[in-house]
Amino acid sequence: MLRRTKIVATLGPASSSQKVLEDMIRAGVDLVRMNFSHGSAQDHMKRAETVRAAARAVGRTVGILADLQGPKIRVRKFENDKIILNKGDAFILDASMDGLGNQERVGLDYKELPRDVDIGTVLLLNDGMLEFHVTGVKGNEVHCVVVRGGVLSNNKGINRKGGGLTAPALTEKDKEDIKTAALIQADYLAVSFPRTGDDMRLARELMVAAGGKSMLMAKIERAEAIPVLGDIIDASDAIMVARGDLSVEVGDAAVPGLQKRMIKMARAKNRLVITATQMMESMITAPIPTRAEVSDVANAVLDGTDAVMLSAETAVGDYPIETIEAMARICLSAEKEFDVHAGERRVQHEKFTRVDQAIAMSALYAATHLKVKAIIALTQSGSTALWMSRINGGVPIYAMTPVAETLSKVTLFGGVHPIAFTDTSTDHSQTLRAAEDELVKLKLVRDGDLIVMTVGEAVGQTGHTNTMKIVKVGDHHK
Repeated sequence: MLRRTKIVATLGPASSSQKVLEDMIRAGVDLVRMNFSHGSAQDHMKRAETVRAAARAVGRTVGILADLQGPKIRVRKFENDKIILNKGDAFILDASMDGLGNQERVGLDYKELPRDVDIGTVLLLNDGMLEFHVTGVKGNEVHCVVVRGGVLSNNKGINRKGGGLTAPALTEKDKEDIKTAALIQADYLAVSFPRTGDDMRLARELMVAAGGKSMLMAKIERAEAIPVLGDIIDASDAIMVARGDLSVEVGDAAVPGLQKRMIKMARAKNRLVITATQMMESMITAPIPTRAEVSDVANAVLDGTDAVMLSAETAVGDYPIETIEAMARICLSAEKEFDVHAGERRVQHEKFTRVDQAIAMSALYAATHLKVKAIIALTQSGSTALWMSRINGGVPIYAMTPVAETLSKVTLFGGVHPIAFTDTSTDHSQTLRAAEDELVKLKLVRDGDLIVMTVGEAVGQTGHTNTMKIVKVGDHHK
């Protein structure tokens, strides 16, 4: 059984060699995430080359996601790397402090904090482990009382409960990093902490100006993003349900419901969606996942996510390969429980404005009502395959294309599998026969199987898919 849900793995010290990357790709990685919070432009370029070399060695297409750092809303460093704070302690977050922090105060990377808070504001540090209440603001000093104490160490993040920090989504570093992402031909560019659709529109302008063709992904991790979710999704090609910061800002109990809502909205708007953060967290140090993690991954699959993502598990974990294998196993098992009839219902009620979209829906309709083995989209841009993938008909979709960037983009499309295919014929019936033969050669279909194929009469042109054909494999040889 082909896995429909894609696996995204974050690169790091545990996954930097070509050998480990090859093993990860064999285990099931479809897309790698390069975290631009760490490393130089040279590091990213070298890493992208290694990923592509590993993918070639294994004989699979693997996409690249460049993830921008976003605003650094963090404390600075301490004299002894960390302090212990107890409930009731007074503590100062000092935007003008240059030296190392101590038991009384610490400097800030984010200089605007004193202007973003007032008396009574709740600040959450280190992913919500510590809770401070603001008792006053004096110039550049934010005076707090510790409500929930614990260890506070170097460079830990700060969130404002309920949102409200004014930091722009794109920093000067991010703007430079967009140029690097364009240079390495990243397939996806993830924007951290967008608050509005305009943040995404600006990122797209910068990507186009840099000559890049990355698809834009909004990481939903701010409380302010929730009321304007529709606008952010409209301005993006994909979203990431970034459950870490989001959970701190809106409260952990709200996140599972929001996850379901976001996935549903993204799919309804024909956008892609990744579910991320702590999916297999225990496997950083353990060879098997907890039962709760198994349920979490399976539930994201049942919600309809395109992909599930690993962060520290593959970046710095002890068991990167085992984690990917476990995730692949869970996805496959959960996919057996899909409600295929939900796809049928959506096909019947879908409205379309474009011919290629109507062809995509017709192919899905035919596939769900006939016993079809596969849907084949002969595509230049991947759009037809994307529309088909928004509705789960339970039938694998093969995106066959000569365009390298389309091949690596569809690595994130749920249920879509990339196949490099070049045919020089201008006769589309000959092209369809060649595509059918290629699938037989790859042992993906065999004689007697029914398949649905879509193609444009103007073969090789983008946005011209206007033909659907239902074929019995092998008939053209008779």
